[in-house]
Amino acid sequence: MRLPRIFRTTPFRLTLLFLALFASAASAFLAYIYVATAGETTRRTDREITREMRSLEAAYERAGMVAVNQSLIERAASERPYLYLLMDRSGHKISGSIDETPVDDFNGEPTWTSFTVDDPETGRKHPARGLQQKLGGGEILFVGADTGEDEAYILEIINALWGAGALVVILGLAGGVLVSRNVSRSMASLTEVVEAVRNGDLAARAHVRGTRDEFDELAIGINEMLDRLERSMAGHKHAGDAIAHDLRSPLTRLRARLEAAFIDVEAGKGDATEALAQALTDTDGVLKTFGAVLSIARLQAAGTAPDPILFDPAELAADIAELYEPLCEDKGIEFAAEFTKDLSIRGNREFLAQALANILDNAVKYTPAGGAIMLRVRRRSSGEVEFSVTDTGPGVPDEDRERVVQRFVRLENSRNEPGAGLGLSLVAAVAEAHGGRLELDEGPGKVGDMGPGLRVALVLPRP
Repeated sequence: MRLPRIFRTTPFRLTLLFLALFASAASAFLAYIYVATAGETTRRTDREITREMRSLEAAYERAGMVAVNQSLIERAASERPYLYLLMDRSGHKISGSIDETPVDDFNGEPTWTSFTVDDPETGRKHPARGLQQKLGGGEILFVGADTGEDEAYILEIINALWGAGALVVILGLAGGVLVSRNVSRSMASLTEVVEAVRNGDLAARAHVRGTRDEFDELAIGINEMLDRLERSMAGHKHAGDAIAHDLRSPLTRLRARLEAAFIDVEAGKGDATEALAQALTDTDGVLKTFGAVLSIARLQAAGTAPDPILFDPAELAADIAELYEPLCEDKGIEFAAEFTKDLSIRGNREFLAQALANILDNAVKYTPAGGAIMLRVRRRSSGEVEFSVTDTGPGVPDEDRERVVQRFVRLENSRNEPGAGLGLSLVAAVAEAHGGRLELDEGPGKVGDMGPGLRVALVLPRP
């Protein structure tokens, strides 16, 4: 038989655990109260009995046996809450309010005892306590007291405490049910979202109640995760469509050239070597596109840059500058570099080198002859390290700067240039993997037929 779901929830189980701990602590507390109260009551009764015994001993010392006997008769007839028994040397009763002593095997030393007495009105037995000792002339005196009222008072206290404990347990169970119901209601909405996403509904989102508690934090986290997942899935879909679209032409050209080369070779005419060389060039372009896609996927899957090391960014920039300075000279572009020394960053040197090369590739590709490119490495006032490439090319409009870093996005002015639209996407992925960011701003401005240019900055955090 399965219990109702609310009794199987974690909050309700925690409530039961808390109540069990509370009950254990309350039981120990009640036991301590009982022992302490009962002990104090016993000590108070013993003090009163001792005081009464000393009073009768004083009477005996002043006037002897007759005075004690007279005092016992008077006290027993009064409303004093004591029990008296005066016996001779052989233990026979002389006077008192009880007929026989409750002390067994009396050896003459002061002896305490606990016993019961009959209530003449109700017939019930009451607990009592007494002291028996020998007087100076050999007579035996017993003084006791009925402790039934004290025991009843202690019992009332214990019952009240037990009642309070039971009330707390009942209220705790009711609170546990209420808390479990509220938690279950909050978790049910999150479970519904998870179930919807599991069934393929990536648009499902958790309700944020605005209470700023842990459930709101969990809902916000789930929503952010789903937003990222939805963007990722949309990106994969877009990437697949873009790959199919952008690779269809080079693959079609590759097949056509291979087919033409095959026909020409069979016919004994045409330059098969040239066709194969062009086919190899097209193949390299396709492989480069796939390589860039795999690099981006690797970085995004890892979340962080693999194998980070501490190195000088100026040395990396200098190595890249040596590769691109000859390319700029061949195209008639002025190339300059400024490096701040004694900087350090932590990251994957190969990925950062690829990112910087992609930025320079774009700058060289879109800067016309007679233009200029500037490569800089510097530390910002915030402590971050910045790689920046500034060119005098056509630039990127403000409204396209967020879109241009997406995969396979190519602006209209770049359709005639070779490439797959993955250069800045890889740079953005490298920046994110290193905890940095990619910034696109306007270059030096429009001068004549050139400009306004573009400034691309790869900003990395301090190590």
